[in-house]
Amino acid sequence: MAQAPPTGEQLLLMLTALASPHRLRIVAALATGRSYVSQLARRLGMNRPLLYMHLQRLEAAGLVVGELETARDGSSVKYFEVVPFVLALTPEVVAGAVATLDLPDSGVAAPARNGPSAGESGEETNT
Repeated sequence: MAQAPPTGEQLLLMLTALASPHRLRIVAALATGRSYVSQLARRLGMNRPLLYMHLQRLEAAGLVVGELETARDGSSVKYFEVVPFVLALTPEVVAGAVATLDLPDSGVAAPARNGPSAGESGEETNT
């Protein structure tokens, strides 16, 4: 069964979550199997509060899932694992996702400015 294309919100959450080298490292580490937070923090050389913050972003995007388990000694241990995902990013996928967003202006967006427009030198002037 084919995976439905992401909505605009889902696509934004996924791209934002993956737009961090720390979160990419977390996904890569979890790709080999589930891990509990302390173990993952040691493997990545990251403190636990920072790791939790990144895991929350990944979990909100649906890329990882956490499960709290009780250890033999009665302590709670939270395990995380990657949710299998495929993100095919094509112009058509982006267009379909944008169509689902609640945008303030439904018209075509103005082109981004990459430099001075005609008649501008790009230099500041003091007047």
